[in-house]
This record gives sequence, structure tokens and C-alpha cells, in this order.
Amino acid sequence: MSGKYITDRQIRLYMTLRETSLQEVAAAKAGISVSSAGRIDNGRHQLKQTKTRRRTRVDPLIPIWDSVVLPLLKEDPEITPIGIFDHLCESHSDKFSSSSRRTLERRIKQWRHLHGANKDVVFMQEHPLGKLGICDFTHVKSPVTINLRPFKHMLFNYRLVSSGWVYTQVTYGGESFAAFSDGLQNAFAKSKGVPREVRTDSLSAAYKNSGAAEDFTARYQELIAHYGFIATRNNTGVAHENGAIESPNRHIKAQLEQALKIRGSYDFNCRADYEAFVQTTINRRNKRIANKFKEEQRQLQSLPSHKSVNYSQEYVRVSRTSTINVKRVMYTVPSRLVDSRLRIHIYDDHIDLFVGCELTYRLERIYAPGATRKRSVNYKHVIDALVKKPRAFRCSQWRDELLPNEDYRTIWAYVDATMRADDASHYMVRVLHLAGKADNEMRLGRFITGQLRQGRLPSLFDCQERFDIKPKDIPNIDVMQHELSQYQSLIPGGRHG
Repeated sequence: MSGKYITDRQIRLYMTLRETSLQEVAAAKAGISVSSAGRIDNGRHQLKQTKTRRRTRVDPLIPIWDSVVLPLLKEDPEITPIGIFDHLCESHSDKFSSSSRRTLERRIKQWRHLHGANKDVVFMQEHPLGKLGICDFTHVKSPVTINLRPFKHMLFNYRLVSSGWVYTQVTYGGESFAAFSDGLQNAFAKSKGVPREVRTDSLSAAYKNSGAAEDFTARYQELIAHYGFIATRNNTGVAHENGAIESPNRHIKAQLEQALKIRGSYDFNCRADYEAFVQTTINRRNKRIANKFKEEQRQLQSLPSHKSVNYSQEYVRVSRTSTINVKRVMYTVPSRLVDSRLRIHIYDDHIDLFVGCELTYRLERIYAPGATRKRSVNYKHVIDALVKKPRAFRCSQWRDELLPNEDYRTIWAYVDATMRADDASHYMVRVLHLAGKADNEMRLGRFITGQLRQGRLPSLFDCQERFDIKPKDIPNIDVMQHELSQYQSLIPGGRHG
């Protein structure tokens, strides 16, 4: 024990043990020597003298603290130490050295603890089962692509706060009411119940935001009445009031990013594949709180018998070019609909076309940001008409968009460079016509480009032999004709019975 200081804790322990134990036993248990124990008993033990920390240099803030820094701190509570530091370096460099930055920051922090204004306090909340569901939109920064093309999208996140159960849906058109309503209703359906309260931030799709009152939009008011929940929102700009969803937003995006890294690729074949990937990731997350969710699920309000409206409705007429215009986007539609008047239901991710009350077609929705315009062209909608006049293909405004993928753009570049203009157009149109039959598009494109790499362009006859739909042979059926006399046996009593 020689050379080691005895701590206050050892002394207290020894004195406690000494009340019921011999000196030697108490000293051994306290980890001190018997001689030290004797000095403690006799009151002769000297405590360790701690050195008083003293300043070893002159305070560098003396010339400017009272005259410059304090007036700034008192005048504006929001001013930052960096702002004061920059001011001192610029205007008082003769009295203040830039090497004293850390000293300045510590001194300002200490002064604010002693004399500064009161700060906001976060009050932890209790959330009863089935009471609160909270939702929000969040941007995805991961470089996700669909067929190597950048995929712009957001996530709609809904969370049952008590259990932590999460529903996430990929959205395409920003924070629109269609995306909000569809995501919220799907979340209710997935959880098989409705909480008593639903909280959001100040979504313009749900609130008019014209004043302090809870002034809902007409469509959100209808949604509230249909599901029977109380709608609330947090104060604008106060992020921690929405903390029950803001923090999960970050966690979900981080989890998706890690899952994408493990997958080894950010590219997906189609939207459906990416949506399924997101759902699988969220399902794994929800498994961890399955028991809590079951408890909360029993406290949710029951669902109504049907969903509320989650789309907007318009009427459009199909032009002679077999197109319609919706939200600054031109869509081609099947040519059979030319000159018809359609009722369209506009959802977040698709558009339904109705002739009268009958759903006739569904389009994937495209978004045109800002004041831009876009086109969505599907060659299958117009190929039957184009086959009748193939020369129209060459100078068509949609020519490049009629080609469905890179294989067909390669084919067109080749035939356009090696064949007469009319022959090239005829070849390309016939290939597209064949591609639209029986889902031959991918296989036919790969077949022709594979032949081109070998220096040979397959003829239309070769393509048709390989990919055209061949009618099935009608089997010959031999029917045996019964003798007429045999039918008499079916009549009771014969002819005169």
C-alpha cells in the first residue's frame, strides 16, 4: 500500500466497518494498511492536499468583455459566439487575438447559463393505446433508379405512436391530397383500425392555413367525417412537436439506405419492384414491435365499410391524335377511344379512364414539375393505326418516344442509316407491331440487337416466324351418329305409348 493515497471512500468504508469489526479486519476490507488504520483511529491521518488550480496567464478577454461582448449578449439573445468572434476579429483585432476563440465560446456559454434568458423545455408525453396516429411526408435522398433512370419520389409515413407500428407508402406527386388521402386510408386498412386522433404538420392539402383556427379543406373534412377521427396539427416551425414521426422518418430512410447497400444496387425494373422492396423493409421493422402493436390494435376504432374518395375527377375528350391532356401532361390512349368523352379519376400514381360508368383503361401517372410539360407515349395505343401508314413514323413528333427502350432505338438507328427512308419506316413499324403482340417486346428487341451485333439484320419474315402468334390447329373430331331407331327406346311405350 506504500506510496498510494488513501481515498475518502476508503476512509468512510473503514470507519463503517470498524464499528463491528476488529481493526485488522476492517483495514483489510477497506484496502488500507493496519498502520494507516491506526492513524485514522487516533485522528492523526492527514488528508491528501489537492492543488488549487490557478490561472497561469492573463485573461485575454479583459480588454473587450465588459465593453464589447456583454453589450452584444444583452442586446440580442440570439447572437452566436461565432458572430461575436467574427466581429472582434474584424473591429477589435488590436485588443483580441483569434487564438482565444475557445476561451470566448466557453465564457459566453457560462454567462448565458448564469444570466441568459430561459429556454424552451421539451415535455415528455404519455400516449395511451389507440389514441394517436401521426403522419408526414419525407424526401428520399438515396439515388434510386428505375431502368437506370433517376426516380423522383417521396415517402408517406404513418405511425401509431404508442406501439411504434409504421406504415410507409411510396408517393410520386409531392404532398398532394391524393397522396395524403390514399396513404392515410391504406394505413388505416393495413392496421385494421382508426386511432381517435390523427396529427399532421400544416399540410396545404389538409389545411387552408389562412389563420390560427383549424380550417380544414373540404376534402379533408369529408375524410375526417368518414373515418371519425379528430384531426390536429403541430405548431408551424416547431419540429419537436412532431418528433414522434420526424425521428422515425430519419430511421426509416437510414434503414432503407442500408438495405439498398446490402442489395448491391439502387436500380429496379419497375415501380412495383421498388414498392415491394420498401414494404419488405418496413415489415421487418414492424416485426420487432408485433406484440405492442397487437395490444394497440385492439384499442383502435373500427373501419367503415368502404373507403372515402382519394382521387380528383375531371372530364376530357380524346383528340384525333388519340391523346388526352391532364395536369400539363399529354397521354396517349387506345385509339378505339378517339372522339369519346372520358371521365377520369386522378390518383397519386395512376389515372383511371371511364366511358360512362365502365372502367376502360388505366394509365401510369406522370408529373410535370413547375410550369413544364411532358408526354407519356405508348406505341401500343396507336400501332394498329400506324401500320396502315408507316411513312408517318419518320416525321412523327413522338417518333423517339414511340420506341419503347434502348434496343429499339438501336434498331431504328441501324435501319435508318442502312435502308431507304420508306423501307426503314416500314421495317420499324412492323417490328413495333409484332412487339406489341403477346408481350414480345423484350424478347424481340434482344433478338434483333443480338443479330445486329453479328452483322446481320433479321428479315421481317424471320421475326414473324419466331415471334408471331400462330393459330392453334383445330382438331378433327369424329362424331358417331346413332341410328334413329335407337331413339324409340327412350320413349315409354314406343311410338304409340
